[in-house]
Amino acid sequence: MKFVIQRVNHASVTVDGQTVGSIGKGLLILFGAGKGDTEEMLPKFVDKITKLRIFSDGNDKINLSLLDVGGELLVVSQFTLYADCRKGNRPSFFDALEPDRADALYEKFVALCREKVTKVETGSFGAHMRVDLENDGPFTVVLDSRDFFKESSNERREN
Repeated sequence: MKFVIQRVNHASVTVDGQTVGSIGKGLLILFGAGKGDTEEMLPKFVDKITKLRIFSDGNDKINLSLLDVGGELLVVSQFTLYADCRKGNRPSFFDALEPDRADALYEKFVALCREKVTKVETGSFGAHMRVDLENDGPFTVVLDSRDFFKESSNERREN
C-alpha cells in the first residue's frame, strides 16, 4: 500500500458536482493498494498514521498527533500511486491491485480509521473525483508497505 498524507486546514472531494466528503483540520490521505498488500497490514498503518506527530503544539513544535489535536480524516482511493513511469511516456499500473481487492482493502482501512478517529470522510472508489484542499505547511508524508514490511516479505520469499 502507498499512502500520501497531507496535513490540511480543510479538504473536500466532489463527484459529479456533489460533495461526497469534507473535513476541517486534519489529514487528507491518498490511498493506493498494490500487489502483495494484505488486510493484515492495515492495523499497523492506521496506528502509524493516527499517531504521527505532525501537528504543532503550543510552543509551535511539531509534537502532536491527529488523535492529540482531535483532527479529521479524508481518505481518497488513488490507484495512480502505483504508476510506473520508468519506460515510455504512458504510465503502467501493473503493480496496482485489481479493483475489487483494492476496494476491499480501502473499505477495511476506512473502517479501522473510524474506530480511532471521530470524523472520517471518503471519496468514491473508482469515480472521477475532484479533491480540493488547503495544505497546511505544506506538510506531506509518504508511507509505503514495501518499506514497512521488508523483513516480512523477505521471509515469505525464503519460505
